[in-house]
Amino acid sequence: MNIPQTSLPRVVIVGGGFAGLALAKGLENKEVQVVLLDKHNYHTFQPLLYQVATGGLEPDSIAFPIRKLFNNLKYYHFRLAEVLEVCADKNEIKTTIGDLAYDYLVLATGSKTNFFGNKAIEKHAMEMKTIPQSLNIRSLVLENFEAALLTSNFEERKALMNFIIVGGGPTGVELAGALAEMKKGILPKDYPDLDIREMQINLVQGSGKLLDAMSADASKKAEQFLCKLGVHVWKNIHVTNYDGNLVTTNTNKEFRAATVIWAAGVQGETVGGLEKQCIVERANRIRVDAYNRVVGYDTIFAIGDVASMVSEEVPLGHPMMAQPAMQQGTLLAKNIVALIKDKPLKAFQYHDKGSMATIGRNKAVVDLPKWKFQGIFAWFVWMFVHLFSLIGFRNRAIVFLNWVYNYIRFDRETRLIIRPFKNKNNQSFQSKA
Repeated sequence: MNIPQTSLPRVVIVGGGFAGLALAKGLENKEVQVVLLDKHNYHTFQPLLYQVATGGLEPDSIAFPIRKLFNNLKYYHFRLAEVLEVCADKNEIKTTIGDLAYDYLVLATGSKTNFFGNKAIEKHAMEMKTIPQSLNIRSLVLENFEAALLTSNFEERKALMNFIIVGGGPTGVELAGALAEMKKGILPKDYPDLDIREMQINLVQGSGKLLDAMSADASKKAEQFLCKLGVHVWKNIHVTNYDGNLVTTNTNKEFRAATVIWAAGVQGETVGGLEKQCIVERANRIRVDAYNRVVGYDTIFAIGDVASMVSEEVPLGHPMMAQPAMQQGTLLAKNIVALIKDKPLKAFQYHDKGSMATIGRNKAVVDLPKWKFQGIFAWFVWMFVHLFSLIGFRNRAIVFLNWVYNYIRFDRETRLIIRPFKNKNNQSFQSKA
């Protein structure tokens, strides 16, 4: 890997997400050598992936090059690689570009889509955890309408214009709202030869409420907003199968749809080599103690979505969201420095700063520790928080200008099929339809 040998302790961070970057920034100007590994050379601001998928933003406006964050720091190194295995007995990791020794290893590998073992759904449904996956959804949505223009089969056209979103968390709710806004103000102008009223947006939720992690008021208001936008909300229904055409559920309800977007759950993105007892089977997360140290290891840590820190307050571990990840990364940076200096470590304590979701133009729900509110003010708060959470002035400026333009013109300029979507069998959607 051509990482120089120094007398400084080497901290290897696997993953450039919220947790990994918070840790790396916390180690700036400390007496350590930092090596950051990631499969991509950019950080993705995942909360806005749905806007890429629905043509509201270009992908480069929510991505930031990792090297640029640390290009003025002397003892920082980035390598584009995927970690294959941890060899704890040697204090080494095996990667796609070679082996690397470490003094301290931090796994911040994040999460991936959880299909709960259903191979058929995994094969045919769409995911939205990465920028390429969001671009696939954008292409497929637009290809659906292009294909609908060409077919004279009524049932086929209905299926092409039927969108099933599985999962009523923030991702599912925000995506459903964005699609409904497209149906309302954009698609009728783009496709005057189609009756856009035939377009159906179905949000399927397994529990009895949307936004399970938020308050009852937020859940109720979000459902009202979606219904007003024309989204069909189905609660207490579990999708059991999808063959690329027919969606079946645990009830008698069925959907014929060419597109299913799976937002029903995530699981940890673990790496090989750790003892089996370190992995929590339910969500494939890594067991850690109160200091984010992997159970059974002295020099291996895990932070963010992949870490399961169980306590009486959080019996299932902390939520797999950006705030816990960033807070864990920031604290671990201090603890690693303390560990090197043989000082006591500080246990992690999560400070919940609140949660929020947007459901479309002038519509959002916000739950703060002391206040809960919905509507247009919540929408402005949501925009402000997300805008200033982006990395880089350029990204903030571009996103802000896009939002202003889209709001004034009621438009989404990036309705582009840059690369036709290919499904997992390497067939184009049109040939499958």
